[in-house]
Amino acid sequence: MPRLILQAVTVTDVGPARPNNEDAAFAGRRLVVIADGVGGMPAGEMASEIVISTLGGLEDVDSIDPAAALEDAVARANAQIAAEGQGAGTTVTAGLLHGDQLGLLHVGDSRGYLLAAGATEMVRLTRDDTFVQLLVDRGSLTAEEARGHPRRSLITQAVQGETYRPATALLPVEAGDRLLLCSDGLSDYVEDVVIGRTLREIRDLDACAKELVALALAAGTYDNVTVVVADVLAV
Repeated sequence: MPRLILQAVTVTDVGPARPNNEDAAFAGRRLVVIADGVGGMPAGEMASEIVISTLGGLEDVDSIDPAAALEDAVARANAQIAAEGQGAGTTVTAGLLHGDQLGLLHVGDSRGYLLAAGATEMVRLTRDDTFVQLLVDRGSLTAEEARGHPRRSLITQAVQGETYRPATALLPVEAGDRLLLCSDGLSDYVEDVVIGRTLREIRDLDACAKELVALALAAGTYDNVTVVVADVLAV
């Protein structure tokens, strides 16, 4: 039976307005992670780097429960962030492959998407932990209104040395699937339909990732923008 791996790339841009890049990412053969630091420099940058460094160790550990492995690793990162005591925090969205299952963990407002093999429609895998998402859930805002809301970047939880509740899932994947993890520098400015079309039409991974970042910059993002694009391959 063929073994599944990820072929992944990451592209990032500081954007036109920020003095530093608080985003961090990991693109491996089993592990993909996006982390968007919060709290301003240097705290946000430190927190996102702690998450990436801690989760990066999972790349070489074949856990039979990838979602639980992600949860444990993020808990260790959270404890390290608390020990730093600088008010640091970060979002995290991560996927860890085991066999034909992808463990998924999410905290904050970075996002994960899946374009299944042969599909024409992209599926969003994560729910934003944001104030405007709560308003959408209550029916007070439409999804389109939320995109332009002045408080759309107000997150309701992050990995910041305090209590948090990660969303986890175990998803079946197959060769030909394409994954996208991104910071809100992309998803706040480029509509999902455009993101999905780009994932579908630009098959070269590096070119696809660069185009997504270029789309965010052209759309007027002022934030750091980072993407991880990964194809599921059979070897």
